[in-house]
Amino acid sequence: MPQCTYEIKGGIQMQHLLYYQDSSIKQFTADVVRVGQDDTGHFVVLSNTAFYPTGGGQPHDIGTINDLEIVNVEKIDDEIRHYINSDSAVELKGTVEGILDWERRFDHMQQHAGQHILTAAFVELFGFETVSFHLGSSYVSIDLNVESVTKEQLRLAEQRANEIIREARPIETKFVTKEELSNYTLRKEVKAEGDIRLVIIPDFDYNGCGGTHPKSTAEVQVVKILETETMRSNVRVHFICGERVINGFTARKEVLSTVAKKLSVPELEAAAALEKFIAVATRNEKELAKAKDALLEFEGAALANEGVAAHLFENRPIQELQKLARAVVSHNANAIALLVAANDDKLQFVAARGANVAVSMKEVSAAALQVLGGKGGGNDQLVQGGGDAVVSASELLDAMKSVI
Repeated sequence: MPQCTYEIKGGIQMQHLLYYQDSSIKQFTADVVRVGQDDTGHFVVLSNTAFYPTGGGQPHDIGTINDLEIVNVEKIDDEIRHYINSDSAVELKGTVEGILDWERRFDHMQQHAGQHILTAAFVELFGFETVSFHLGSSYVSIDLNVESVTKEQLRLAEQRANEIIREARPIETKFVTKEELSNYTLRKEVKAEGDIRLVIIPDFDYNGCGGTHPKSTAEVQVVKILETETMRSNVRVHFICGERVINGFTARKEVLSTVAKKLSVPELEAAAALEKFIAVATRNEKELAKAKDALLEFEGAALANEGVAAHLFENRPIQELQKLARAVVSHNANAIALLVAANDDKLQFVAARGANVAVSMKEVSAAALQVLGGKGGGNDQLVQGGGDAVVSASELLDAMKSVI
């Protein structure tokens, strides 16, 4: 296993960090420099490390140090802190062994390298520059400095990126001084001082970057653009690379297969069949809503004959109570509707008056809320409200009737 061969004195020598020496290191040994605690938690600082700290759009590595779980890695001032989710960090002394969660690290390497390739493809084909980059747990995104991107441009950029991947071009890294930058055709200006790390895909992309990458574009496997969205004056492109494409395809295949079986059609016909199903369901939903409204009108007409229609219901939405109350008073200008519904542990009420009734429904609401608490609103013609069932539904209705 790689072992540290130098001591950190006042700062980290970037070129010597294990994750820069060889991004494929999965396991290493190093010496404990110090342990400590800050606002983030307990941490250990090593003489060298293969754990990549959060930075440059790439998330931190995780893994173990002497079997203690590393939950975060951050570069603070001139040291890299490995955070342990307990006070067991104090037990770490002398030479320790670090083991990376390689699946997570390699995923980050694939996504980050894929971002370089796709970004360079947009620059090469259309002159679209990337102004920001995000590597998330589900997808990767870049923001392009344009207001719109066509489907054809997305297709061509994805195609070009996958051509570069299939060519298995080397992905080279090197540290250069600021004076040496003029020897390279960089994709964008590098503002860093001191030694600058370049990530190079020969004859395609030259870029300053501090992330980890595989040694060949072939290890990225594949790039797949998922969708785009407009973000202010930029276009955000969501995509995935490598194993995420394979896993995503597998998941989508399972979903597509299930949908196709439910619709009793071949998978390639599932989209058209689903559109037809949705159209029928939407039409049926509208017809059902019309039927419900017709029944409410019929019910309201029957209740209107009572003069004061005071009724209790169970599990009836307040929207239905409102429609029913309106139906009652529309059929009889001298009628009053007092309706209460017990919905789980809540009570809700609606009160409405016909055009010839002088009593304000606000008075009914005030009487209801006095015994119920809760909240209500409305006007002289119609009010509604509700709250926790601190009284019975019949007690609430009696309070409303007392005003009438």
